[in-house]
This record gives sequence, structure tokens and C-alpha cells, in this order.
Amino acid sequence: MRLLRRTASIALIAGSLVLTGCSTLDSIEQDRIPDAQADTTHNSAEQRATYADSLKLLADIDIKGRAPKTGYEREKFSKGWKDPDHNGCDARNDILARDLENVKYKSASKPCVVLSGTFHDPYTNTTIKFVRGQKTSTAVQIDHVVALSDAWQKGAQSWDQETRLEFANDPLNLMASDGPTNAAKGDKDAASWLPPNKNFRCEYVSRQTQVKAKYGAWMTKAEHDAIERILKACA
Repeated sequence: MRLLRRTASIALIAGSLVLTGCSTLDSIEQDRIPDAQADTTHNSAEQRATYADSLKLLADIDIKGRAPKTGYEREKFSKGWKDPDHNGCDARNDILARDLENVKYKSASKPCVVLSGTFHDPYTNTTIKFVRGQKTSTAVQIDHVVALSDAWQKGAQSWDQETRLEFANDPLNLMASDGPTNAAKGDKDAASWLPPNKNFRCEYVSRQTQVKAKYGAWMTKAEHDAIERILKACA
């Protein structure tokens, strides 16, 4: 299948939305406290322009019913995290390095495996001190903004393996997130789940729109209507 792309416009929009286990460590400060740096950029002029562009993309996304989940397996997208940009680091570590602050790596000579960092979670507007370890890594998870199962039911069944692998490891579709909140989201779309932090909902649905436009995935009417309502208020 030939991937449907609107590379120039989506890349431009995505640029404004990117958020500026092998250790023996087995403890973490998992206090989730309100972030002193609350998100106040959701209504900036630049962001409003981004949301307006996402509204244009939304208008061209097909509206259909949800297909059966029959045959879905996570491995049909990607068996574990891959290295799509060929920088020697898998997508999980790339996103941790992108989304965390004060990052410390396993190897100073090869900054790849993230051992610790400070994470300002946009979904909950809390700060999490991340430490890599068997018992602690799940405090910060990598969320597929458009869940793999949701994509499977809205077009991905017909994608080829290369497209599904790209989708599962695409930085546009990946965000670090609070572990329990990511688990609560599951494979829900915007009609069923939105981030608890209301100030981040504009960016969240805008990113979902970009991802679905890039890959040609469709939306249900309820999902489309929910995103349209939020984006119009944001833009």
C-alpha cells in the first residue's frame, strides 16, 4: 500500500507540537505533584494557527464506522520498539530523550539508553521523576497518540507491514506519558477519552488529526465531531 502523505503541511504542524530496561536502579520518586509550569501556550497565536491547520486536515479525513477488532495483535505493527531514524537508539529511548528534562544516559559516550530524568506530563500536568528499572520504568510510558488498536479498526488492517511498523514507531504518534493515565486511555479515541489536563486537549486532538491524516486512517462520526468541536474552540 502506498502511504498517503501530506508531508509538507503535516511536518510544519508537527514541529510546533513536539514537546520541548537495563539498570540496577530499583527505586523511584513517583510523587506526582501539580506542575508549577502549567501549560499556558495552548491559546498562543502560533498554536491557534496550528489548530486551524489541523481543522483543515480534519475536513478531509473519511468518516466511517469502526471495523471489527478481529485479528488485531500488537506484533502486526511492530515487534518491540524499532529504530526508524537509524540513529542507533530505539523509538522508546528517542521519545524519552525528547520529552524528559535533565536526562541521564547509561553511557556518556553513547547517549541512547535513558536512565533517569524529569518528566512534566502534559496529560496530567504533573511532574514525575523517572528512573529506569524493572520496577520503576512503567512510571513513564510511551503512548501511541492514536492507539494501535484504534488504527487497526480504522484502516490499518489494509496497510502493508512497512506502513504499520512506521506508524508504531513514528515520533509524531509517540508521546511520553504518565503510566497509569496511559493505561486508563487504552485504545480509546477522542470521543471516549481526553487528557485530564484540559489545557492540553487542543494539542492532543490536533496531534491525533495529524497522525490520521498522514496515514489515511478514518474516524468515526462521534470521534470526528468531538475533535472538530475542540479544535474550533481552540482555533
